[in-house]
Amino acid sequence: MSTLKDQLQSDVKAAMKSRDKRSLGALRLIMAELKRREVDERIELQDQDILVILEKMTKQRRDSLTQYEAAGRSDLAEQEQFELDLIAAYMPEPIGEDELAAMVEAAITTTGASAMADMGKVMAVLKSEVQGRADMGQVSRIVKASLS
Repeated sequence: MSTLKDQLQSDVKAAMKSRDKRSLGALRLIMAELKRREVDERIELQDQDILVILEKMTKQRRDSLTQYEAAGRSDLAEQEQFELDLIAAYMPEPIGEDELAAMVEAAITTTGASAMADMGKVMAVLKSEVQGRADMGQVSRIVKASLS
């Protein structure tokens, strides 16, 4: 079993014991998604798989947050922000802009990429390195700028 999953499960128990309903609800959402993936795909999730799920949940929360703020629903926006902060606690340390640019240059050198047609090769190399530590949209923009 993955260590990240163990940590989530122990945090659910701690939230239950401390009667922290808000954290418990958010943690249960995460655990439900993990369980759904395990049952649907008949696999035992590893940390890398869990990071992919958490990244997807983060993106969903960010989208919802902007929509709630635009609609003036501060109560719902506050809940989304709380869930975003809770999910962020389980994500690895984010990569800085300079380090990310260096990683992109190294991946371009490694793959021998020289044009936009080679972007897929570069992204494939970077995906495993930056998973959960950087926004793939940002990575994509840096790769495009470097290959242009």
